[in-house]
Amino acid sequence: MGVPGPFPGSPGRPDAPVLDREEVDRALARLGAEYEAIETSLLALQDHAGRRLLEGADLAGTTKERWAAAERSITVLWSLFDAYTAALEEARELRARRRWPSPEDLAELTELLHGDGVTVPGAAAAGGGAESGPARLSERFSLEGLVERMNGLYARSLDVIVAADAVWLALPARIDLLSAELQRTRSLAHSVGVRPGEHPAGDDLERITDELVRLRAQVIADPLAFWVSSSTGSSAPGGGRADTARYDRAARALEDIRREVAAVLDVRQDAERRLMQLRDVLSRADRTLTEARQARGEVLAKIAASEVPAVSGPSTALHEQLAAAADYRRRSQWHRLSPLLDSLEERAEDELHRARESLTAVTAPLAVRAELRGRLDAYKAKVGRHGMAEDPLLTERYDVARRMLWSAPCDLRAAEQAVWRYQQAAAEALVPQQLEGRGES
Repeated sequence: MGVPGPFPGSPGRPDAPVLDREEVDRALARLGAEYEAIETSLLALQDHAGRRLLEGADLAGTTKERWAAAERSITVLWSLFDAYTAALEEARELRARRRWPSPEDLAELTELLHGDGVTVPGAAAAGGGAESGPARLSERFSLEGLVERMNGLYARSLDVIVAADAVWLALPARIDLLSAELQRTRSLAHSVGVRPGEHPAGDDLERITDELVRLRAQVIADPLAFWVSSSTGSSAPGGGRADTARYDRAARALEDIRREVAAVLDVRQDAERRLMQLRDVLSRADRTLTEARQARGEVLAKIAASEVPAVSGPSTALHEQLAAAADYRRRSQWHRLSPLLDSLEERAEDELHRARESLTAVTAPLAVRAELRGRLDAYKAKVGRHGMAEDPLLTERYDVARRMLWSAPCDLRAAEQAVWRYQQAAAEALVPQQLEGRGES
């Protein structure tokens, strides 16, 4: 609720000459306008929503101290205003005696309007105890000085009221909205297993709840503790802003928890698909390892003098963790399932890669034998195309190499040498034909 600004005032004129009739009338008109402005401001201050809240609140701390001083200042304000009213009425009555005031009347009016003719009690003169110095029974003011004193008291009182009202307008409603959002987040978090003592985010929710309860109680009891005065040095009442640092920290922390709960919720919605994919990957890894073990037995039976690496069995740990993941899903412990699935997906892919590497490693000798068989048959076909299939040397060397490659166990080194000898004999036999072909051309 807005309140008019400080009372208007006019600079005093000490030792001013006696006013004439027109000057007196102008001064009375100006003082009458000031009186109306002062009265309007005081009534608005009396009716300010922030003032009513302060009067009805159970205050503490800084606000309690400053509001007690402000209440004394407001009481003094009304006392000073009463003195101002009485002095103005006295001047008006004196002016109304005669249409054409006598010199004595003008001298008295000049003293009333510009002299220090207004006497106020000592407590009111000291601004309700706001100023230091020895106590006095009374003090005399000019009307302009009285207005200046009221302006100061009014500004200090209004500053307390406006600042407290601004904090109450800015923070409690926002705290209540955040608390409502906190309750919704807590309900959702509980449904996905994010609970205090079981998940860090559940503990964080409890801490934020306690912080908001404390913060709201402190804001209601001591709003001025959450007021930051304007850094520009403005003297206007209420110059500053509400300090929302604690609220902002709680809001950011709650947003972080909401994102974490949303991630856990995504895990719940996607858990079955991910579990099925994990089972499939581990099943393929197990089948590959089984195939590698069978291949190793075959290699040991068919290939002689070959170093074949051992093949490990399926990862017991991964299968146990997969079973634990399925159990977490059944028990709706999504906050535990989420990191476990992330870890399992990476390790399951590594397990499948390891199984494939094992299969490749143990079947390498068979691949070498297959390559030698293919090379032997390729050269035999080449020799046949040149009409040398019945060459005794080539036939003999081919038979030796073929027996080695198609017998078990196969000595790969000896077989490779036999293939190489057959390859060399074929190359030597083909050279004369190639030279003869060039000569004929």
